[in-house]
Parts: sequence; C-alpha cells; structure tokens
Amino acid sequence: MSAADITPTRFPLLLNAGIAAAFALLGAAGAWWWEGRSGSLSSGQRAEIEQVVHDYLMAHPEVLPKAMAELESRQNASQLAKFRPDLERASAGTVLGNPQGRVTLIEFTDYACGFCRRSVDDVDALIAANPDLRVIVRELPILTPSSADAAKMAIAAAEQGRYAQFHKAMFEAGNPSAKTIASAAATAGLDMDRALRIAADPGTEAELVRNLDLAKQLGFSGTPSWVVGDAMLSGAVGRDSLAEAIASAQSGTQGT
Repeated sequence: MSAADITPTRFPLLLNAGIAAAFALLGAAGAWWWEGRSGSLSSGQRAEIEQVVHDYLMAHPEVLPKAMAELESRQNASQLAKFRPDLERASAGTVLGNPQGRVTLIEFTDYACGFCRRSVDDVDALIAANPDLRVIVRELPILTPSSADAAKMAIAAAEQGRYAQFHKAMFEAGNPSAKTIASAAATAGLDMDRALRIAADPGTEAELVRNLDLAKQLGFSGTPSWVVGDAMLSGAVGRDSLAEAIASAQSGTQGT
C-alpha cells in the first residue's frame, strides 16, 4: 500500500488524539507546528505524516499514556486559568497547612461524606510532609440538609480563626446534625453567639453558592474533589495520588 492510498478515514478516530498527544509529548513547538500546518497539507502529505505517527505509536505504545496525560494537563491548565484566582482565594479563611504556602491544594468537601472523612488523615499527612503546602477547603454541602448547617458553622469558625479545630472536630463527631454540630463547635472553642450570627449571615450562604458554582464550572459532581496545580481529581484518590500531584505542582512553582 502506497502513501497515496492512505487516507485519514482509514485510521481509527483515536489516531487524531494520538497525533495531538504525540506532538504534545514532543513539546509546544511540535504541537504548534501540527496545528499550524495540518490544515494546509494535501491529503497525501497529511496521510503520510499520520502513517508515520501511527507506526511510531504502534512500535512504542508506552509513550501514549504519557502523551495523553500531558495533553490532559494542558487542557486542565486552560480550563483552570480563568477560575484559579477565585479557587485560590480563601475569602472565608478556610485554610489548613501553611497560609503562605507556594503550592495550593483545593479540596471540595461535605461533612456528611464518608470518603471526605477518610481523606482527613491523608491531608494531615500531606501537610506534615510539605511545609510549603496551603490547603484551601471549599465547603460543598450537597449530600444532606444538615451538611449546609455544618458548612455554615465551619465558615463561622473560620471567622474566629478556629477553622482547623472545627473541621477536625466535625468529622470526628459523625454525620452532621444539630447535636454533632454543637459538639464540634464546643470542641473548637467557638463563641457561639458570634458563630450563630455569622452562620446566619447572607454572606455565608453566598460563599456556599460560589463554591457550588465553581464545582459545577470545573465539572465536579461529588465530594471529595481536588485541584492542585493543573491537576483535577475526583473522589477519594488516596494520599499517593495527591502527593504526586503536589510534587508536580511544586516542580512547576520552582521553575517560575
């Protein structure tokens, strides 16, 4: 079969993604060249290039996962760019770890979420291992009506500078209810009159609405969900996956 006999329709649809991913792996220059030239190539020239890439990928399939991961990272970076200022602004003071840390991990969480509860130890370990890590917790009370009450009390705790204490106590107290929320607030040492005023303030409700809107814009539909650097992760992904994403984000900040 000659190059002239090969047309793009003879290849699986995945090939186009493979070509894009292959050029992504080769770097920005390769991707720029393909994007700039592919539309001006003749069908024969395009087919020859696609055949070369196809043959390379078939001979070296191990590069495709890496290339696809690079492509996904670039797509995430583009999507996150317009949301990052809002994502990384902890207006309610819901911060764990180093408030001035250069690497930021954002967690969307719900106090009724069992997977979020299990992730508490992972986050604590990551903070202990990374002194330069800032963790912004975005309250996303989507599971039960009492989740919203707990989230509002958490924001009230943040206003008193007691967020970390309430956050841990609330997960330890069990599923959100009037009783467990009051217990966690007492454990955190909150001024309850002041806390109840903040919890009932319209601005607190507005903060939860912003979090919900951000989650939707990013395509998150459950908790926990995470953003660190250009990585977006959903579910209880585990300490190792989070540590890998943090390390990648750290290498990016060191290069700037």
